[in-house]
Parts: sequence; C-alpha cells; structure tokens
Amino acid sequence: MNELEFFKETLKDRKIQILKNIGGLQNELEELSRCELNDEGDYVSISNNAMIESAIGLQQQEELNAIDRALAKIASGEYGTCEMCGDDIGFQRLKVKPHAIYCIHCREIIDKPTKQKRGNASL
Repeated sequence: MNELEFFKETLKDRKIQILKNIGGLQNELEELSRCELNDEGDYVSISNNAMIESAIGLQQQEELNAIDRALAKIASGEYGTCEMCGDDIGFQRLKVKPHAIYCIHCREIIDKPTKQKRGNASL
C-alpha cells in the first residue's frame, strides 16, 4: 500500500468512528432530555452533561469536516500540501494528523497569536 492509500484508509476509518461517536452523542442527548428531574441538582447535572456532550459533538463535527476536506484533496491530487505556504506537509505530521492542512511551521505561526492572547489574559 502506498502512502496516499494509507492516509485514505486512515481517514475513512476515522470518519466511520466519528460518525458512530456522533450518533452515540445524539442518543445520549436524547436520553438526557427524557430524564425525570427531581431537584435543582438533577437539573444542573443534566445541563452540565448536555453542554459537555454538545461541545464534544461540535469538536467531532469539525474533525469530520476536516476529514471530508482531506479526502476531497486526495481525490483531486492536492493532499499533503500546506494551504499557507504550499510546501509539502511532512509524512510524520500527516501520520499524527492525517487531516492536517498546514505544515508544522505554518501551524506554529497560526497558533502563536492564540498562545500570546492566552498569556496576556493572565497578566
């Protein structure tokens, strides 16, 4: 199996897993909405669980969108190219994150303002 086929299969497998996860999250949210609330503690607990489940679902949906984009790039022959600088995204980076759209150097540039904002917020 060549590298491209390896990544294509990896992405498809992850997509299947995410779809299962999202389906499970939707079932859990439906169950939470049917729970009988006996007191404020139950309400707070259910609300917190629902917020956590929703956040996880959003993160999973974002990853699913990135995977679909990566699969489309494989089909068009554009997979593995950094969207910022146009250089190849390294094999090791793609192995860790097969739906990466930036090489490691550009990812660091993009992350730097976010890290600086967090650091300044604590001052």
